[in-house]
Amino acid sequence: MITIRDRTRRRSLAAMAIVAGLGAALMPAVPTIAQDDAAQPEATYRDVEATLGGVPTFVLQFPPAGIAGAWAELKAIEFGDTALDAKTKALIGIAVAAQIPCHYCVWADTNAAKAAGASEEEIAEAVAMSAITRHWSTVFHGMQVDFEQFKVELGGDVDVQ
Repeated sequence: MITIRDRTRRRSLAAMAIVAGLGAALMPAVPTIAQDDAAQPEATYRDVEATLGGVPTFVLQFPPAGIAGAWAELKAIEFGDTALDAKTKALIGIAVAAQIPCHYCVWADTNAAKAAGASEEEIAEAVAMSAITRHWSTVFHGMQVDFEQFKVELGGDVDVQ
């Protein structure tokens, strides 16, 4: 006799086999980061040093197979010429880090914010905004506030899920 549990397990195994087969079929067409000479860890370490003036220990501790991608993302967003200025990025970083919490990030982003011209008042306000957002998010979720009604009552037109 095959139980529901057995059927579910068989479906799960079949689905995993299909996904694995698709992944194997697609893999040769997708170049890996290791195939790109510029993506080698040594090239990344040189770029980190050129950008930061040194290679922090945490960069050297990161798995070599992923450091090129991790650094490319960090450099492009945090240090790149993007839609947000450096001060705004650092203030967002402080606010998020205060909620995670990550004392490494709070320290680094506070220094970055100050270097970008943020005042103590701006830093305090960013942290207060993160606390307010966390507080009300807890209230909305815990009280199971109806999202559609919430949007109607506040009159916003941004559709966020």
